[in-house]
This record gives sequence, C-alpha cells and structure tokens, in this order.
Amino acid sequence: MAAAYALLLAALLALASSPTMARDPGALQDFCVADNTSDVFVNGFVCKDPKLVKAEDFFFSGLDEPRDTTNKVGSNVTLLNASRIPGLNTLGISMARVDYAPFGLNPPHIHPRATEIQTVLEGSLYVGFVTSNPDNRLVTKVVRKGDVFVFPQGLIHFQFNLGAKPAVAVSGLSSQNPGVITIANSVFGSKPAISDDILAKAFQVDKKIIDLIQAHF
Repeated sequence: MAAAYALLLAALLALASSPTMARDPGALQDFCVADNTSDVFVNGFVCKDPKLVKAEDFFFSGLDEPRDTTNKVGSNVTLLNASRIPGLNTLGISMARVDYAPFGLNPPHIHPRATEIQTVLEGSLYVGFVTSNPDNRLVTKVVRKGDVFVFPQGLIHFQFNLGAKPAVAVSGLSSQNPGVITIANSVFGSKPAISDDILAKAFQVDKKIIDLIQAHF
C-alpha cells in the first residue's frame, strides 16, 4: 500500500511540473472577455457577461501606424494584451509591434511568462538571446524583412536596428500578459536602489561606476 501511495505522489508531482502546466490557464468556455470595470482580483480578468460581448471586444485598430522612437534607446513597443483587447483574456496569446529608430535598440530584457516569435516587416535587425547558467551562450542572427526569429521564454534577449532607416517588427507572445523585465532598468533603476556594494561586487566594478550608471535611470 505504501508503494502505491508513493507511486501516486510521484505521478502527481510529475503532472505538477509538466510543461503543459507552465502556461496561461486554458479557457473552459468559448471566450472570457475581460471585464475591466470589476473590482474582483483574479489571476487574469473577471469575465464579462457573454450576452454583453460585442465585436469591439476582439478588435484593435491602428497597428499599422508608426510609433514615436525619440527616446534614449530609440525603440517603441506597442503591446496588445488582454488589457487592450479584452477578448484575449484566457486565450493565452498577445502580440506587439516594435518600432526601431535608425540604430535603435530594444534593450536586453526578459518575458517571464512567454516565448516570443518575431517577424521583421521593414529593415534589418541584429537579434539574439543568452542561454541560462552555466553556459551563458550568446545566440545571434541578422534578420531581414520576412525573416522570423524565436526568443525562448525567460531568456534575456534583444533586437538592434542595423540600418540607417527605421525598422519595424511584429511579435507573437504565448501569454495574454507576457510581462517584461528590462535588465538595466531593473538592476540600476530599482526603487529603492540596490546597494552599491551589492552591484559593485556583482559586476566586479568600482562603486563610482555604479553611481554613474544609476544616475542615468
């Protein structure tokens, strides 16, 4: 009997750690349009009454319009998630338009809840991601109009416009809310700030260098 219980426990643990569990919860109905007026806090959004759902809940217009890239890094990400398209709620996907100024950068960042697949619409990009410890191997590629590249979930990745003209790409993401952690902003721009002693030791540089970097965030 003890052996049977041990086997059952092992099976439950295997299911709990299965990759099929490591994604957005699956829908149990045709759709669950987000009710953004609700005060109830759940993992995602409360469903709107299906009788009140309309076509506009599944619609967004204007993704073809260029975005402003006059910022420090020269890029602009327009994310379409369940907050902007309520009909995406519980469907486990989202998308983004990314505009790049000439030589603009989408800085190294992580999507903690999503794999990203990106296609270039205009221009050419130098893209890449870094594998996890201990290898930390940099995987890079130059991608051009019509090319597609995949960034695995949770890995640091980036895109850099190689050209003297603007570039545009569109990404699909495997979560209705993929999240984003921009490495430099998180490490050097946290509030309150991470101790200079910690950052200096982590990056193996003088604390004066850390102070100089933090002054830019």
